[in-house]
Amino acid sequence: MSESHRWRVKPGSKVDLSDIDTRDPAGAPGDKDATVAASAALMDRLRVLQERLYAEDRRSVLVVLQAMDAGGKDGTVKHVFTGVNPAGVSVSSFKAPSHKELAHDFLWRVHLRVPERGQIGVFNRSHYEDVLVVRVDGLAPESVWRPRYEAIADFERNLAREGTTIVKFFLHISKEEQAELLQARLDDPEKHWKFNPADLEARDQWDDYQDAYAEAIERTSTDDAPWFVVPADRKWYRNWVVSTVLVETLERLDPRFPDPPEGLDGFTIE
Repeated sequence: MSESHRWRVKPGSKVDLSDIDTRDPAGAPGDKDATVAASAALMDRLRVLQERLYAEDRRSVLVVLQAMDAGGKDGTVKHVFTGVNPAGVSVSSFKAPSHKELAHDFLWRVHLRVPERGQIGVFNRSHYEDVLVVRVDGLAPESVWRPRYEAIADFERNLAREGTTIVKFFLHISKEEQAELLQARLDDPEKHWKFNPADLEARDQWDDYQDAYAEAIERTSTDDAPWFVVPADRKWYRNWVVSTVLVETLERLDPRFPDPPEGLDGFTIE
């Protein structure tokens, strides 16, 4: 059995985030140093597989990252995708929708960012904001946001049919860890740009967000687009888990370099 099964949410299963230890290093290959070394090896393997996916140019991979504020989305992107060919990876961040985006259905702006064939696309926040922030902040009535679970599942199912493999990560941190991370942003002048007072408002709604995340994960973890709940208080463990899942996913896809044109054997350029 693959390593990733321990973090994968089975379709139809109940999710209680309070039951998941955010510091649990289950499955790690050793202590911090050993796990960091294992992550480096996984990143090397990821670079090889990504190069093959890019060269093959037939399928794509979509990586969705969600977390509470300061939950490590940026850090995950920075560490896991270090050294990959930038021509084959795109990162999209979804903030509050613009006036133009609000004039369309909620998935319109997301579909525009879906990775093309040969690409790994990373969503740093995603279409799930429309069943998280919208729900918790009361930006739309329940009659609007609740049907979106089904719309999201249909959207992801269609992407899978068209050749996009989807993996979704919830980087699960504790409220105590978030407090330390937000305080670090306040204490370091070079990180002030990352601090948003709205993060404190969302922190006051912690339980509501935990409930919203749990239901979103329950309703949309499918065989086509599984969710992985990653204990993320320890960054070194978080990076290893995400790298492990991505490498296992690409190994299953087994991308291949295309066959070279005929007549290249022994050909000499003069």
